[in-house]
Amino acid sequence: MPYAFTQDVPIDGATYGRITDGLGDEAPKGLIVHLAIELPEGGLRYVDVWESEEAFDRFAEERLHPVVHGLLREVFGEDLPPEPEKTLVKVTHVWTPGATEG
Repeated sequence: MPYAFTQDVPIDGATYGRITDGLGDEAPKGLIVHLAIELPEGGLRYVDVWESEEAFDRFAEERLHPVVHGLLREVFGEDLPPEPEKTLVKVTHVWTPGATEG
């Protein structure tokens, strides 16, 4: 069963670009789709679908958090803010090239 969530983050496109630059070009193992959508009131909303929660957790621990925490330390020092809350969503169907989970 795919693992999916949305997450609203208080960053702009430039900061998001710094994050993606730090992550590199190789897509994470287990990622089905990741969207970053600009919110009208500011910030971004992530929409993520993964093969499993374990695949996301591995990516977050090994690749995402080192990059994001490094950027956050530039602003907050060692007193990092909490991670924005994720809203889990139930996947009924995934339709992308090569993926037909549901």
